[in-house]
Amino acid sequence: MLHAAGIYILVAITALVAVVLATPVVRRVAWRFGFIDQPSFRKVHSTPMPRLGGLAIYAGFIVALLVLGARFRFNEAVGILVGATLVSVVGGIDDRNPVAPLPKLLAQAVAAGILIISGVQVEVFDQQWLNVVVTVIWVVGITNALNFLDNMDGLSAGVAAVAAAFFLLLAALNDQYLVGALSAALLGACIGFLVYNFNPASIFMGDSGSLFIGFVLAALGIKLRFPANTDIVTWMGPVLVLGLPILDTTLVTISRLRRGKNPLTTAGKDHISHRLARLTGSKREAVLLCYLIGCGFGMTAIFVTTASIVEGYLVGVVMAVSGLAMIWWLEARVGYE
Repeated sequence: MLHAAGIYILVAITALVAVVLATPVVRRVAWRFGFIDQPSFRKVHSTPMPRLGGLAIYAGFIVALLVLGARFRFNEAVGILVGATLVSVVGGIDDRNPVAPLPKLLAQAVAAGILIISGVQVEVFDQQWLNVVVTVIWVVGITNALNFLDNMDGLSAGVAAVAAAFFLLLAALNDQYLVGALSAALLGACIGFLVYNFNPASIFMGDSGSLFIGFVLAALGIKLRFPANTDIVTWMGPVLVLGLPILDTTLVTISRLRRGKNPLTTAGKDHISHRLARLTGSKREAVLLCYLIGCGFGMTAIFVTTASIVEGYLVGVVMAVSGLAMIWWLEARVGYE
């Protein structure tokens, strides 16, 4: 355990330092080649902003993995990396010239297929086809949830860092070396990027970053195992760790469908972060509240993964009802711009 902890710390620090050093370079490249996010009425920034930060996150993640060498199952690690690279490349193309939703979704489905071929998939059901379907839905859903969440300075990177930290803790507690190492790399990369992305940001991660992060988190949630407990309960652990992105996507989807709008093609200030900013009067406070909510979800996940069936499902029902109540309150009472 101590040896693994030392490696996790080394990996996280390596990723952090690599991203801190790479981001200024990437920022100049973004300005030079036109990877710029222009302000508009539906966005919170008022000046043009470079949005190729995902490249720095990707680079830091890869550099950190080089520290590990071949200490884990090679095919699974390669599957995760290849799939994440695919969605990141498509996101980078979209950062320069907008890509229609359908090709992006198809690319994400292909990336999920790469995961399945490499041996990383949901293994809860007896029917293999059902495991495959749930894997694709989970991967595509979480990948886009982190992309949806990238709507305010420091939000997506910070929430991802919180989720990665809890995945790292759960992996360490359950001797899941691959998940722990990848979580440490993602944690360090996200914290390193926050040096430049926290309010007021000087660079955005863009789709190249948010899709990459979302895919890696989705893969980590699938790969994480809890040998001391039953799958009937522990499946809720990764869902809770990623509870905030799931909650935000659910809110936005319901809100936009209520208004007769396509959730995939419509953009606006109707996310949890926007509504919290209206309540607090501060974008920074809204982001910090999202971090706090993410921590609450993560701590609940730790409890659920060690709980009995009755305890686990009781907590699961309470969290689900609380989430739906929050969605109703934010939609009905707080509203959107």
